Amino acid sequence: MIVPVTALDIIDIVLVALILFQLYRIIKGTAAFSIFIAVFFIYLFWLIVKALNMQLVSSLLGQVIGVGVIALIIVFQQEVRRFLLVFGNRYIKNGQFSLKKLFRSGKDEPESLEIAEEIVKAVESMASKKIGALIVIGRQSRLDLFTERGEVLKAQISADLLETIFFKNTPLHDGAVLIEDGLILAARCPLPVTDQFALPAYLGMRHRAAIGMSEHTDALVVVVSEETGRISVVDGGKVREKVNPNELRNILLMEKVW
Repeated sequence: MIVPVTALDIIDIVLVALILFQLYRIIKGTAAFSIFIAVFFIYLFWLIVKALNMQLVSSLLGQVIGVGVIALIIVFQQEVRRFLLVFGNRYIKNGQFSLKKLFRSGKDEPESLEIAEEIVKAVESMASKKIGALIVIGRQSRLDLFTERGEVLKAQISADLLETIFFKNTPLHDGAVLIEDGLILAARCPLPVTDQFALPAYLGMRHRAAIGMSEHTDALVVVVSEETGRISVVDGGKVREKVNPNELRNILLMEKVW
C-alpha cells in the first residue's frame, strides 16, 4: 500500500533538514561534531534493532538514549546556546521592527559614512604600521555583557582615538574595542575564544577571539594582524582574509550597522 505524500510531509522534511543543516554549521570543526556523529550512529542502530524486533537490545538502547538526552544538553550546552543566538539574531531580526529604524531619517546616511571612514582610516593606518587591533561592531546583539572586564568609554568614534587605544604602550591596547550605536562602547574587553580545532595554524589568538565573538553574537569583527599587518573581517564564524581598505569600507556601509 502506497502512502500518499502530503504538503505537510514535505514541510516536515524541509524543516528537519534546515535544523540539521544549521546544527551542522554550528558544530562543524569542533569536538562536539565527533560526539554528534557517534550519537547519530547509536540512534540509527537503535532504530534498526527496533525494526528487527530485537527486544532486549532495543530496550537497553532505549534506556540509554532516554537518559542520554539530559547528558547531551549538558555536553552541547555551548552549541545549544550558540544555536539559540543564531536563531534569535539572524532570523527573527528584532532590529527590523524597531521604532528607531521606523522613524530613521535620511540624515543618518552621512553619519554612517563618516563613522565607516573613521574606522577604515584607523584600520588602514594600523595595518601599515603592523599594530594589532580587534574591533567588534555590534548589530542586533547587545554588547554590554562583554564590557564587564573592560573599560567603558562611550566615546565618539575617531581614527585618532582608535589608533591611540591600540598603540602598544597604552594600557587599553590589549583586548577588543566594542562599537555599538555609533559609539566606542568599551575598550580592553576580553572576548570568548572559539573552540574550533580545525582552524589554520597561522590564525592567532586575535582571530580566534574574533571567531568566538562572531559565534556568540551577530557582531561584525575587524582584525588587524600584528605579525603581517593584514586586515580580516569575521562574520558568523567565517573569516574573510586579506581585506583591503576599499573592501572594508564597502562591507561596513553594506551591513548598515549604525
